Amino acid sequence: MDSILEQQHYEEKKEYGGFWIRFAAYLIDSIIVVIPLGILSTIIFVIFFGASGAFDAAMNDPNYLEQDLTDAEAVAIFGGYLVAIFVNFAVAVLYFAGLHASKWQATIGKKLLGLKVTDMDGNRISFWRAFGRYLAMTFLSSIFMIGYIIAAFTEKKQALHDLIARTIVVKQ
Repeated sequence: MDSILEQQHYEEKKEYGGFWIRFAAYLIDSIIVVIPLGILSTIIFVIFFGASGAFDAAMNDPNYLEQDLTDAEAVAIFGGYLVAIFVNFAVAVLYFAGLHASKWQATIGKKLLGLKVTDMDGNRISFWRAFGRYLAMTFLSSIFMIGYIIAAFTEKKQALHDLIARTIVVKQ
């Protein structure tokens, strides 16, 4: 009798993170990421805009901004925009993908609410899987929020990006 019990495999019951708790975690993460990135983006724009001399001219002449931009100013603004986009993307990837692939298996928001991201077997995911999950979340799940709403209708509470990356969010 004991040998039969020893041979049986008991799988622990996983409690999946539902839509609202994941939404709350994402809200916390957004506050943590967006505020510093907003400040950093502003600094980048001031540096690029200031390098063209337009910042000084705008500070000295309030009517300056009503004029057409010179080519140098347009290039500076566009360059600042591209650098800000790259920096924002890099920081977001490092935050979301990096923390999901870390030993925490969660962003700060998920960690505070007792959630973690795993593969389908409950193991920690790699950075590249977390990166793919982040890309799917950014570009696919946010379209009309359908990718997130899907979590309410799947058995394991998986959003579209979870289905694509073959991940689940579980309560710790």
